[in-house]
Amino acid sequence: MALERTGNGYLVDPSVWSEEIMLAMAAEDDKELTESMVKQILAAREYFADNSAVPPIRTFAKYVGIDKKILFQEWLTGPMKPITKYGGLPQPTGCVMAWRRQQRLWALIWLMILKN
Repeated sequence: MALERTGNGYLVDPSVWSEEIMLAMAAEDDKELTESMVKQILAAREYFADNSAVPPIRTFAKYVGIDKKILFQEWLTGPMKPITKYGGLPQPTGCVMAWRRQQRLWALIWLMILKN
């Protein structure tokens, strides 16, 4: 099954998402999803359906009742990116890396303003 995905691995058309597609995406990425991971992905989809937003990690950890340290250990990375990717959800914007990129961008803008 050839899935149309963005450069970051997210579905180009999230409306085609299904559990079968979730498993196919994980297989393409050489990622084996545990039963716990699948439950977390489904919980993130439920949260998104109710709130029209991807939750930050702290909110999500409370929502699923799992300590965020355990989530990081289970996913071996920041958990929200793979959870949203395999869940057919938008890429999280509240991650630390996005925040740092935004801070660097603002610093560059200020430098350009100050030079003029």
